[in-house]
Amino acid sequence: MTRSTRAAQSRRAAGTVRWPLGRRARQGVLVAHVAAAGAWLGIDVVLGLLVFADAVVEDPDLVAAGYRVLPLLFWPLIVAGGLALLTGLVLGMATPWGVVRHWWVAIKLGITVLLLTLVALALRPGLDEAAAQGRRVAAGLPPTRDLGSLAFPPLVSATLLLVAVTLSVVKPRARIRSGRPARGGSGVQPAQPGRTSPLS
Repeated sequence: MTRSTRAAQSRRAAGTVRWPLGRRARQGVLVAHVAAAGAWLGIDVVLGLLVFADAVVEDPDLVAAGYRVLPLLFWPLIVAGGLALLTGLVLGMATPWGVVRHWWVAIKLGITVLLLTLVALALRPGLDEAAAQGRRVAAGLPPTRDLGSLAFPPLVSATLLLVAVTLSVVKPRARIRSGRPARGGSGVQPAQPGRTSPLS
């Protein structure tokens, strides 16, 4: 029996890990989680740049082209956010950090679910409207609606994602609930998570 297998069995026995993964599998999920979060933040930056282009670019054709591109960012946002959510849940169940065991993990989960919901329900209509206005501008017609409200989604999303990244780095130890004693009343508490299996 390898050392990693014994460690996984020990954590499972202590009740600290719901879904033990091997080291390589855990690292692969972690890489996917970090990549998805980075892609999500990058798409938000691109969205913000395209929205703010109207204020700094004088060429109406470029502004119109930027607005017409905006709807193409919807599905990349959904895929990146969904992958970040899925891999985050897997990491929570596969490491001692848990999913709703520590406040910082629960807050990250709440941020992810909130942003995904806002993208699906609130952002998409605005992106479609921006594309329609872009087509009007490209045809030489004046816009019929102010699109300034589209500046808020990328700002809010990027800010919340940076908060999530900060929590991943700092990892506050405050717990939502204490671990259960081992059976038999021994009072043994689950081991505190170490740096070998972080949820990022």
